[in-house]
Amino acid sequence: MNPVRRFRRWVGQHLILGLGLLVLIYTFVPIAVVVLMGFNDSSKSRNVYKFQEFTFGNWLHPFKPNGMGDAVLLSIEIALVATLIATILGTLAAFALVRHRFVGRNAANLIIFLPMASPEIVLGSSLLALFVAAGQGGRLGFVTILIAHVMFCLSFVIVTVKARLSGLDDNLEQAAMDLYATESQTFWKVTFPLVLPGIVSAALLSFSLSFDDFIITNLNAGQSVTFPMFVYGSSQRGVPMQVNVIGTAMFLIAISIVLGSEIVRRRQQRALAS
Repeated sequence: MNPVRRFRRWVGQHLILGLGLLVLIYTFVPIAVVVLMGFNDSSKSRNVYKFQEFTFGNWLHPFKPNGMGDAVLLSIEIALVATLIATILGTLAAFALVRHRFVGRNAANLIIFLPMASPEIVLGSSLLALFVAAGQGGRLGFVTILIAHVMFCLSFVIVTVKARLSGLDDNLEQAAMDLYATESQTFWKVTFPLVLPGIVSAALLSFSLSFDDFIITNLNAGQSVTFPMFVYGSSQRGVPMQVNVIGTAMFLIAISIVLGSEIVRRRQQRALAS
């Protein structure tokens, strides 16, 4: 075969793979910088993002800067509660929108996308105006942040679970009921396990969105300080390297959850195949 033709054939076969690898590398370069800076001793220079000296001190004392531990704890608390509420409400709404026909269904599908399509500054200022109009302008804090986070996480949960439900094969549920399973048994033994990966994905997405939100939180936080707000405040004086430690830890936890769920899924598939 002509070498030129062989080269073109090889490029055609590996082009998509190569482009995908380039995109992944481009995506993970900033994460690699964060991981690297978690081991950086920046105490000898004012340029905190210039690698000076390797150290484990940042990992041994991740909450050394005053106030950072409280900010991380507050962000985790808000993210967990907001994720729980948004996942429950969003899952119920997704089932209603996919499995039932009612007046205003099309309008509801359209409204769901508005929080996702609107700029965060619009959502944050609108919520702030709402809280002020409700007489809560002087009581901004945990509750108002939680309400705001549930509001914008809800749309992502509904869309994610809806996608999973839309691709669900109805024949499986019908087969279960043909075998004399009740509606409750069909739901918990067939429907819910099939939808569960979508629910878990929606919950993980909600947690990450809530944990790292800054604009909406900053407008509705009052005197409360979450982790992103702490980072923003610290950037004016010099970001402590412990911030990279927290970011790296959250990334590793997320990767562990994804890999763990994938391992469990493959084991279940092998068990069913055997």
